[in-house]
Amino acid sequence: MKYSTVRPTYFLTALLLTAPLCHAEIEIAEGISATGFIDMSFVSTDMDGAEDSDNEFSVDQVEVDITYQGAEGVSARIDIEFGENGTGNGEDETFIEQAFITKQIDKSFSVTAGRFLSYTGWETEEPTGLYQVSGTGYAPVFYGFYQQGVSGKYVFNKAISVTLSVVNDLFANPTESDTNNLGSEIGIHLNPVEGLTAKAFYLSETDRNSLNVWSSYEIKGFTFAAEYNIAEGTTGLDDESDGYLLMANYASGDYGITLRYHAYETEDPTGQTITDLSAITIAPSLKVGENLQLIAEFRMDSDDINDVDTNTFALEALFTF
Repeated sequence: MKYSTVRPTYFLTALLLTAPLCHAEIEIAEGISATGFIDMSFVSTDMDGAEDSDNEFSVDQVEVDITYQGAEGVSARIDIEFGENGTGNGEDETFIEQAFITKQIDKSFSVTAGRFLSYTGWETEEPTGLYQVSGTGYAPVFYGFYQQGVSGKYVFNKAISVTLSVVNDLFANPTESDTNNLGSEIGIHLNPVEGLTAKAFYLSETDRNSLNVWSSYEIKGFTFAAEYNIAEGTTGLDDESDGYLLMANYASGDYGITLRYHAYETEDPTGQTITDLSAITIAPSLKVGENLQLIAEFRMDSDDINDVDTNTFALEALFTF
């Protein structure tokens, strides 16, 4: 399975890949279409103090996304996934990842209800939206997750829009049905000039809150991105966390390469640092035909609290349809 997972960006088919793949919709019937992907990888991990490398090959995730476009601005989407179910038990299951209905009230305002993914975070939850094999691993600290509730989006113009979601559980449990402790997520989405995107989100739930800010710029085959996060109460105590990433990608024809640096740390209520992690990631990629992407990754992680360094090599095959 993947050695790091991420959480983020809302019913988004994908960001640009390192070398873009074909992700065309398959029409099933009038108004009903499907897309999906198969994601598999080989991962070799070498940790300080370990006698041998840990080597794994697995089918990480298979997903089919079904979209219905109805009349009078009503649409629906169901994402069916085979993979880890997010409960932490390490078992593969087939389950409903997303299921939501959207009503376009007018050309500016829409409302969505059901189970959907948080808007937050530069790095997407799905592998089809990543520029490398692994996510940073800090998403559970700073990003929202799959959520059950209601979300509204208002588009002022091509340059600015806002979103507001009220959900049962912001960060962890997509099946939560209890509405006694609701969480809220508000976001500002900016596209001031061609190629430049900037977004900011504030999430709040009981004693836990976080701020996620990121921006990206695309120009002549290059994509640059930067993200900064702060959070409080992630361990259930009065802790404070901050984290950031810097990423650069270059893609030309069938080839691409990504360089990323990220780091985050957490302090307990006494001010003592209890988590201090960082990593450098290098990931070249190759597009094989219109639907198959191969991505290799070398990642160097540092754990300064436990004084442990980990080197990881991964090779991913990602097929989209």
